[in-house]
Amino acid sequence: MKRWLLLSLLVLLLDQATKWLILSTLQPFEPVILSPNLNLTLMFNEGAAFSFLSNAGGWQRWLFTGLALVVSVVLTVWLLRLKRGEGWLAAGLALLIGGALGNLIDRILLGHVVDFIQVSLPFVPLDLFNPWPAFNIADSAITLGVIILLIATLIADGTPSRSPSKDGI
Repeated sequence: MKRWLLLSLLVLLLDQATKWLILSTLQPFEPVILSPNLNLTLMFNEGAAFSFLSNAGGWQRWLFTGLALVVSVVLTVWLLRLKRGEGWLAAGLALLIGGALGNLIDRILLGHVVDFIQVSLPFVPLDLFNPWPAFNIADSAITLGVIILLIATLIADGTPSRSPSKDGI
């Protein structure tokens, strides 16, 4: 399963390359309209998803850094212990690891996460989500990884990994 870490590395490299490209070409908060529902807008997030705890005073940087490190290690150990035939689960974990590490690098080096992809969802009638909060490649990989893990878990056969004892316990 070590080969799946190449997917994590690909996500990490793509995420960091796009962030540095955006940082070198765009001014903060000035949208570049790509289509009616898609902008590139350089933004900085000191919090977590949807700017959770972004105004907490700075301690959240280290909380989210530590959390990302622990989660990345746990997911990597899980990935390396998977068996042949668990490719979808491995892909989901690899995407999560790459995304977590991409945002972790931002927090360590910059003190915040660089976000730049901004979409509008006209079919959602809430102004809160129009435009949707800015995100990045790492966030996209994390979201896709979670979706893959959920689907892989839901479609996995219900056969228990070990047989129950005689009394059913």
